[in-house]
Amino acid sequence: MIVLAVDCMGGDHGPAVTLPACRQFLDRHPEAELLLVGQPEALAGLTHERARVIAASEVVTMDDAVEVALRRKKDSSMRVAIQQVKDGAAQAAVSAGNTGALMAVARYLLKTLEGIDRPAIATQIPNQKGGATTVLDLGANVDCTAEHLLQFAVMGSALVSVLNDDPQPTVGLLNIGEEAIKGSEEIKRAGELLRAAGDAGDLNFVGNVEGNDIFKGTADIVVCDGFVGNVALKTIEGLASMIGGFMKEEFSRNLLTKAAAVVAYPVLAALKRRMDHRRYNGAALLGLRGLVFKSHGSADALAFEQALVRAYDAASHQLLARVQQRIAHAAPLLAASGAAAAPAA
Repeated sequence: MIVLAVDCMGGDHGPAVTLPACRQFLDRHPEAELLLVGQPEALAGLTHERARVIAASEVVTMDDAVEVALRRKKDSSMRVAIQQVKDGAAQAAVSAGNTGALMAVARYLLKTLEGIDRPAIATQIPNQKGGATTVLDLGANVDCTAEHLLQFAVMGSALVSVLNDDPQPTVGLLNIGEEAIKGSEEIKRAGELLRAAGDAGDLNFVGNVEGNDIFKGTADIVVCDGFVGNVALKTIEGLASMIGGFMKEEFSRNLLTKAAAVVAYPVLAALKRRMDHRRYNGAALLGLRGLVFKSHGSADALAFEQALVRAYDAASHQLLARVQQRIAHAAPLLAASGAAAAPAA
């Protein structure tokens, strides 16, 4: 059995979304068990032989500061869910709660893996090949050094090797051009480290990629700092919403535009489905000594179920062990790059 701890109170909608998603997930995954973490009276709507309630008296809201979640709300559903992973009661935790709070609490409780300075948020973005491009970081780290980007690439490779059953997924470095001479000094140095990792057999590095390569599927993994990654993610989500809004608007106009919309509908519907971020919901917090997955805060039941599926797949395919193996293999390179970046005494 794979056991997941679910923060049922987090996100914009709380149990109104998480409980239906949990029920659907349990019906489709007979080898899974769920620990439903939250206020017992709010979780009474779901009873299942493979679900058990773990009481938590507090809730981290979407507006809570990191300090509040970390220091004041020590019995929050978010923290108690992650504690289940630390204690070995669950293989992974899932929450739709405040991203900053989730990362801070997870890092505080689980600590980072040896060789990793900062955890990163990684998720999949649909591409035109019919698959998905994994992008990291998506907002956990706004300012990143070249060494951090190398660590992200190593962790992302482990994630994609599990999700896609591909031992050598390709890695691209997000830049303003494909040429190695382009970009900031930090990005150019990151490129040097990634090329060295490729030469050492630690990564399958294909060079610099541009923003449109995320959609093209040029590389299986695209590495960037959290500022750029979060902007890219929000832009893609906005594009998907725009397509849906356009379809709705055209059907509400006059007869001519309705006729044109009918003709275009199959193409637009297929594009909307491919761009639907709900189908790719569930971002992994990589670099921790335990598995934690972040659902979008505004996720509906379909999207939250996808986050549960991603956590289940990661746990059942031993993602944490795979990440540790990748880091151990790349340890000499990671240590060398870290030593080179350290200021002289």
